[in-house]
Amino acid sequence: MTNPAAADLIARSNRLGADPKNTNYAGGNTSAKGTDTDPVTGEPVELLWVKGSGGDLGTLTEPGLAVLRLDRMRSLVNVYPGVDREDEMVAAFDFCLHGKGGAAPSIDTAMHGLVDAAHVDHLHPDSGIAIATAADGEELTAKIFGEKVVWVPWRRPGFQLGLDIAEIKAANPAAIGCILGGHGITAWGDTSDETEANSLWIIDTAAAYIEANGTAEPFGGVRAGFEALEPAERLAKAAALAPTIRGIASHDKPMVGHFTDTDVVLDFLASERAPELAALGTSCPDHFLRTKVKPMLLDLPADASIEDSIARLHELHEAYRADYQAYYDAHATSQSPAIRGADPLIVLVPGVGMFSYGANKQTARVAGEFYVNAINVMRGAEALSTYAPISDAEKFRIEYWALEEAKLQRMPKPKTHQGRIAFVTGAASGIGKAIATRLAAEGACVVVADLDLAKAQAAAAELGGTDVAIGVAANVADAAGVQAAIDATVLAFGGIDLVVNNAGLSLSKPLLETTEQDWDLQHDVMAKGSFLVAKAAAKALIEQQMGGDVIYISSKNSVFAGPNNIAYSATKADQAHQVRLLAVELGEHGVRVNGINPDGVVRGSGIFAAGWGANRAATYGVNEEDLGQFYANRTILKREVVPENVADAVYVLTGPELSRTTGLHIPVDSGVAAAFLR
Repeated sequence: MTNPAAADLIARSNRLGADPKNTNYAGGNTSAKGTDTDPVTGEPVELLWVKGSGGDLGTLTEPGLAVLRLDRMRSLVNVYPGVDREDEMVAAFDFCLHGKGGAAPSIDTAMHGLVDAAHVDHLHPDSGIAIATAADGEELTAKIFGEKVVWVPWRRPGFQLGLDIAEIKAANPAAIGCILGGHGITAWGDTSDETEANSLWIIDTAAAYIEANGTAEPFGGVRAGFEALEPAERLAKAAALAPTIRGIASHDKPMVGHFTDTDVVLDFLASERAPELAALGTSCPDHFLRTKVKPMLLDLPADASIEDSIARLHELHEAYRADYQAYYDAHATSQSPAIRGADPLIVLVPGVGMFSYGANKQTARVAGEFYVNAINVMRGAEALSTYAPISDAEKFRIEYWALEEAKLQRMPKPKTHQGRIAFVTGAASGIGKAIATRLAAEGACVVVADLDLAKAQAAAAELGGTDVAIGVAANVADAAGVQAAIDATVLAFGGIDLVVNNAGLSLSKPLLETTEQDWDLQHDVMAKGSFLVAKAAAKALIEQQMGGDVIYISSKNSVFAGPNNIAYSATKADQAHQVRLLAVELGEHGVRVNGINPDGVVRGSGIFAAGWGANRAATYGVNEEDLGQFYANRTILKREVVPENVADAVYVLTGPELSRTTGLHIPVDSGVAAAFLR
């Protein structure tokens, strides 16, 4: 049963974390002190419950808390070796833990344990950081809050900061909290409700003061020509630029992207002071650990052509990489971790919006949210004073901190398809749905494309939230519809890596009963549709310069001459040869093109359910319900083929094991000798 103090802490944390004005995602930490029973002695024991490393306040649950014996934690003061060795204290927290399970203690644990208050909040609100990053933040703190809030000069999070805040609280009995220079706020109280109220008072008081006393245009006036484009025009330009920008962000390692065109971003990019302020970078450690120390800003007006924008983006990327390398070289020591890549994680395009990047979609989205926080911080600081972030040297000490590196090294090994963006046609059911499901399970971001939008969205929802999959409408026989679906893909996830041409339908008729309309329909959906999808996707794949995969779900019928399916088998043969042709053409761009030849996939198949099954059953003289077993019995392995078997083949072809394979067709038919490839 959850201890009452811990229960109050979780409820308070969830309330605070649910409102972005209080703190950013996974930012800040909260704690409570209380008494529980020692299971060994049966005696009361004082404990500290504190949000663990890497957790999020808004979604915090009991397993996300670190639980420490308060007496042991506070006894660490007696062995503290000084600020030069304060990082050693993080490992010492492990010797203070109470009970089994729970989260790893964070670097801020000392702040919570050493401050003499029953409850403590440490948060990263935009309004509080605006004061914390103002050039005269100390004077503003006294003016805004009086004796209730104390200024703490910038100090990297750690044991010493905990000691400093504990001393400040003891010396300022009227204080309810602190402004931490360059960082955020800390508040405390005797009860959970009092602490929450104190945190909110600091946040709201700072926001109200900025609103009442700040200048009207802290970012200056509007730069002529840099205003936001009309919505349709900026989305079209964003989609056109997205593959280039993703390639830029992925020069060192593949990244997933997120696009934002909120008013906050567009107004900032249209302002006179955007270039100057963007160059200063972000300040709060939580921000720049996700966004890098500064963004890359396109210095062309909103109406610049796509061609000019792309050319300039590549020039700026070279300059950005050189600048980041110089930043690393200027501050790295022999003990510093290796450089983690010199590409931007935030790319700003005036008139269009912001592209943000991360190892997965959630990380990319959160990076964008953090830069919006940074814009708000800059606005507040400039409204009252001058935005003065911590120095590059201090930023480097955070970014390449040994403890931060250790946290990164503890992260689980990525799945085979993490960072890859897959576009699967006909994916609302059958083989396509099985493929989408498998790719998502292997870490890919997946776009479920289907003629039926509602079914596509429902299938995507089964795979997870929009950080995992989205559903889009796609009539593959319509070039404009295909391009719109590819545009939706690059706007949702930043780009595209993996295309599966799976959409199809079938009519089973002998030659003399096959109409011209039957022929055209089959070829429009599968032969023409595959061509249109491959063409639209290839443009983005080539522009990204990241390689990629195109998979055709062809058929055993592409090489096997069966009865009564002239239109279907001919179009499958067309698809099979597209594989060979595109493998040759796209190989120079690192794009691999392969095919899969299934047979007899009856169970879960949309094609078989739509009449093909009944027709094939009649052709072979069996009951429709026995068709799957009929197909299995005529194979070498005598095993039925199901959609998941085809999905397995897609996984293997697009994974790391066959990275040197292109132009291949893999049979997934349990062995049909007449369809052996020669």
